[in-house]
Amino acid sequence: MARTAPPNPPRTPPPTRRGDDVDDYHGTSVADPYRWLEDPDSDETAAWVGAQNEVAFAHLGDLAAREPLRRRLAELWDHGRVGTPWRRGDTYFRFTNPGLADQDLLECADDVRAGRWRTLLDPNELSDDGTRSLSVASVSRDGRYLAYAVSDGGSDWQTWHVRDVATGEDLDDVLEWGKFSGAAWAPDSSGFFYGRFPEPAEGEELTSANFGQQLWFHTVGTGQDADRLVYENPDEPRWTFGPTVTFDGRHLVLTVSRDTGTESLLLVAPIHDAGRVEEDRGFVALTPAFEASYQYVANDGDRFHLLTDAEAPLGRLVTVDLATPDGAAVEVVAEGSDRLEWVCDVPGGFLLLSLHDASHRLARIERDGTGRREIELPTLGSIVGLQTRPDDTEVFIGFSSFLFPTTPYRLDLDSPDLGSGALEALASPGITFDPAGYQTSQRFATSRDGTRVPYFVVHRRGLDLDGSNPTLLYGYGGFDISITPAFATSVVPWLEAGGVYAVATLRGGGEYGDEWHRAGTLDRKQNVFDDFIACAEDLIAAGYTRPDRLAVEGRSNGGLLVGAVITQRPDLFGAAHAAVGVMDMLRFHRFTIGWAWTSDYGCADDDADQFATLLAYSPLHNLREGTAYPATIITTGDHDDRVVPAHSFKFTAEMQRCQAGDAPIIARIQTRAGHGMGKPTSVIIAEQADVTAFLLDALDVDAAGDAGAD
Repeated sequence: MARTAPPNPPRTPPPTRRGDDVDDYHGTSVADPYRWLEDPDSDETAAWVGAQNEVAFAHLGDLAAREPLRRRLAELWDHGRVGTPWRRGDTYFRFTNPGLADQDLLECADDVRAGRWRTLLDPNELSDDGTRSLSVASVSRDGRYLAYAVSDGGSDWQTWHVRDVATGEDLDDVLEWGKFSGAAWAPDSSGFFYGRFPEPAEGEELTSANFGQQLWFHTVGTGQDADRLVYENPDEPRWTFGPTVTFDGRHLVLTVSRDTGTESLLLVAPIHDAGRVEEDRGFVALTPAFEASYQYVANDGDRFHLLTDAEAPLGRLVTVDLATPDGAAVEVVAEGSDRLEWVCDVPGGFLLLSLHDASHRLARIERDGTGRREIELPTLGSIVGLQTRPDDTEVFIGFSSFLFPTTPYRLDLDSPDLGSGALEALASPGITFDPAGYQTSQRFATSRDGTRVPYFVVHRRGLDLDGSNPTLLYGYGGFDISITPAFATSVVPWLEAGGVYAVATLRGGGEYGDEWHRAGTLDRKQNVFDDFIACAEDLIAAGYTRPDRLAVEGRSNGGLLVGAVITQRPDLFGAAHAAVGVMDMLRFHRFTIGWAWTSDYGCADDDADQFATLLAYSPLHNLREGTAYPATIITTGDHDDRVVPAHSFKFTAEMQRCQAGDAPIIARIQTRAGHGMGKPTSVIIAEQADVTAFLLDALDVDAAGDAGAD
């Protein structure tokens, strides 16, 4: 599409003050002129944020497509959405949204089909501006109590409350300083296990490093000062604990992590009904310490069924006897050709969730691993919710694909036929989008070292491969996280404007198991960027697009990805969106939970080799003055305590200083927002309209008249 008006002139913020901070890394001096931007609460940082936002919103306000896109996105979001249900006791629970509510509602009912759902918790009532959100919800086994954690302004910090399900009223229980933890209820529902950190120093809540998590037990109806410390390891301040109470109520299982790597340790202790660990036995190690990934699946008495990648990079199911934890694991399901991603305990057997070329497959087996039966899914896509119980053949599945919104299904495992007719849709999407005119395909690019890299492509049917199509390439590539086909409402206007949407399956992720993940970590991290560049070049070679019509997008670790590829290959892209990215690879480990990422990235402080590796691709340190960079929008939240906003602030300042071309470099900084968790619907719509308008404008696409056209 041709532009109907001349390009908008770039707006330039005032130059950012450069300080004289210099660090020494193994004999090499590295300047850090924007160190002062690491203080999010200083007056100077606040003034800088204000100046950046003034420029950004002035630029965005000039874009003709901005308001049509905002209206179209509001229309697309304005329909009832129903999450995957689950059951506790005799009560069913689900999340839902009537359309444009800022936060999803938690509902409950006695019958999953009857439709007589009542609101149990409306997070929209927690704040006037929708910035307090429900981050975790855990219902007791008998369905009597709801333990729920609230996040304020997008922070990872959690404040726990307890609500009586029958009355809908909160008890007096308030638990502070929870983080990175769910709630595991005692068998008698008298209380729950949860993880919390020591209270940070005043003023350092959003920046100080998080060490020393402890596991506590809270008894319903008491104050936090009465909570009982269950487990800590002062000698290992980096350990974090994921508690699970076994279905038979006999054991507490702790999944111990020491970073964001896949390796884990499982500790097990017998418990009493009131959540008391038997003092005379205590915790024992069920698995070797941090030699592989281990996930607790189920237990039959003292026989524990575990999903592991030990001696099986794609995963296998094994059984370990608690009576002989040092004995050899008995294999139940051997490693196959697809990544075994998850295993669920169901009556008489297990459900196996696997990944085949980055899309999901589901099967049922007997307890001994025999009798495999495939469960037919609606189309190529992803299971985004899977709710099972060891004593119930009723299974709930949330399913999504690039062109079909997430839909909840009910599956009866007693059904004689597990084909397409076995899935009963519990809701139908009401979105005003007809997918019939669009298609999804999967292609394979070849990376620099010859590795085959899959990516998905979504676009209108009958697309002309003439190299002129505006294309948005998305990627992540890290932390063993699998990126699979899923519906994103925000992508619809891009498709309606004639755009192509591509999603890359990069090394560093989990789509092909442990070896695929490790191939994109530490001194192999450059493979991730090479894979992404290969997908971009393949899109161009196949005739989908050309460099000036190609945009890239990524969030968090994906923001790092975007920062790296536009500094390495600024000629390859016409526009970029880097969201809440890790941009300073020399100092990321100094803030909040950043130390845990060293399993994927390494640490510049540890040795000269790791420093050299990180410096070679760190986006902040590879910007070069006098380079013409693509139009770039950098987004972050001023309350982000996962990837602290200083990453985006410093990258923005340096990129603006180095930019030699005419393309705009702007930072859109959301106030009262964090890493993305709990972001209000209204804020999501406004931000996505701005980002899409910016990218389309940068690619010279007149989308003002097309936002809403099909």
